[in-house]
Amino acid sequence: QVQLVESGGASVQAGGSLRLSCAASGSTFNRDSMGWFRQAPGKEREGVAAFSTRGRMTFYADSVKGRFTISQDNAKDTLYLQMNRLKPDDTALYYCAAARWIGRLRLSPYEYPYWGQGTQVTVSS
Repeated sequence: QVQLVESGGASVQAGGSLRLSCAASGSTFNRDSMGWFRQAPGKEREGVAAFSTRGRMTFYADSVKGRFTISQDNAKDTLYLQMNRLKPDDTALYYCAAARWIGRLRLSPYEYPYWGQGTQVTVSS
């Protein structure tokens, strides 16, 4: 089993920055692949960024490429999402998720069995 707890969500103005954190515990085998996802009201949950502890590979959705950075601390217990140049369209509930490594990075929420409770990010114009 894997436990995930997100934090760092807040209300900011457009152009601002936030850093989200996800504290992870439990089976390391089941969290070799991790990701950040978000869900806005009335919309489907979408993948934002993916990270693999095997080689520290990263992958980003086009909508956040160049603005968001996913990373992990060396102890592999905390996943981060640094969000810069935030836009009102980034407003959503942000989730951290984990899965086993299957040889590729992925951003489909259906491929992640472990989820945190989410942290709210609100960007005002």
